[in-house]
Amino acid sequence: MLVDIITVLLLRNSFMMIPALKKIALSSFLLVGTLSLSGCGSQSAKTEGYSVSLEMWGIFDDSAVYTTPIQEFLKLNPNVKTITYRKLPVETYKEDLINAFAIGKGPDIFMIRNSWRGAFEDKTAPAPATLISEQEYRNRMVDVAADDFIGTDNKIFGVPLSVDSLALYYNKDIFNIAGIARPPETWDEVIADVRLLNSIDQFGTFTRSGIALGTGSNINRSSDILTVLMMQLGADIGEGGQKKTVNFFGDGSKEAFDFYAQFSQVKSDVYSWNARQDYSLDAFYKGNLAMMVNYSYQYDAIKQKNAKLNIGVAPLPQFDKQAPVNLANYWGFAVAKNKPVEASAPVPNQAAVPIDTEKRNAVRTFESWQFLKFLTLVGNDKKMNMYNALSGTSVEVPLVSDPTKVYLTTTHKPAARRDLVAEQKDDIILSPFAYGNLIAKNWYQGDSDAADGILIDAIDSVVRGEKSWQGAFETAASRINLLAR
Repeated sequence: MLVDIITVLLLRNSFMMIPALKKIALSSFLLVGTLSLSGCGSQSAKTEGYSVSLEMWGIFDDSAVYTTPIQEFLKLNPNVKTITYRKLPVETYKEDLINAFAIGKGPDIFMIRNSWRGAFEDKTAPAPATLISEQEYRNRMVDVAADDFIGTDNKIFGVPLSVDSLALYYNKDIFNIAGIARPPETWDEVIADVRLLNSIDQFGTFTRSGIALGTGSNINRSSDILTVLMMQLGADIGEGGQKKTVNFFGDGSKEAFDFYAQFSQVKSDVYSWNARQDYSLDAFYKGNLAMMVNYSYQYDAIKQKNAKLNIGVAPLPQFDKQAPVNLANYWGFAVAKNKPVEASAPVPNQAAVPIDTEKRNAVRTFESWQFLKFLTLVGNDKKMNMYNALSGTSVEVPLVSDPTKVYLTTTHKPAARRDLVAEQKDDIILSPFAYGNLIAKNWYQGDSDAADGILIDAIDSVVRGEKSWQGAFETAASRINLLAR
């Protein structure tokens, strides 16, 4: 069910010089002669007029997050009538999105996971080079965003407001009691700290675990942790979101799994986790777990469950500090390639000629991308060229603020843009994730949700002794590759 709906409307009598209009159908366009693109500072440009209404779907952010940027964009661009934002439940989002597109009721702008780009490329319209060039995108965004969202023929298929990567959460109180002054920076240091942090009673039950590693189903993001270990050790499992074949048997893959699994092996001197323990997030907020690896979005969730927990966050440990690697998991905005659009009824006393279907769709996608450019890639001088989709004319407009910076401040998320990563370097919570974004990579997963479950099953089957590492991960690779076809 669609919830949390906001429609931001702005009357433009000074622009349109048209009596009150009847309700305009979604994504409708109307030629009304020559208009002046005013309201854009003191400058103006003679342009062809049209009216477009856009619908935007998201999943995590409430409508209030977008109210101010939408209002400002509408003031600057008289050709966009409304932008409607809808927040959907993440649990059914992908299914809702696919079903909506199937019946022609999908949004103009929608969120996709970074790992979905390949699967959605045929459903999305790339950014016009007029608005966003490949060079600008690569220069201003962290590398993983370019790897994930720049696709066929170097076209840009998505743009993020934020990128998230892995970091090390640790319980400061437990560290203090154990006499550990700082969090580990390498996996060798993790091993040394785990030996000091583990606490096991006379019955062999953990009263405190040093770190949640070694199993699959009871460790949050276990598949991501294992794959980032593989990448840190040099395994090319399908990085960059472009490769169509997954391979878990390159250099470093078996070494990474053996390192990971040792924490669940009873005879190991770093045994600290098993399948009978609480889910890792629960164990951490209860104070029974000293360290875990996770993303930034879990910080607030943990604090909500235990506000008094003394949490520290540190960069993800590395095997080689001179060649650091992290893993990205995040969402970006894309624009629907095709969407049925209807021309609005003629306006009384106006010599209006409806735009043809092809042109209307082109205008819809252009204005969708123009809003995303405004939302994510404002220049450091807080100025932007606002284009008319029909004539190609433009005018430079001054902006009140940087919408991306306002968004990150409001939501407290790590940045995707390089200049804003630098600004987060002194944030004690966000800096490890922002730094991680600079060194993050990704791998092609086909259906990322299914791939996650497949890898968890593979890990658990080896830990339980049901399969060999070779057998389990051959099966996992085959299943994931079938999903990618």
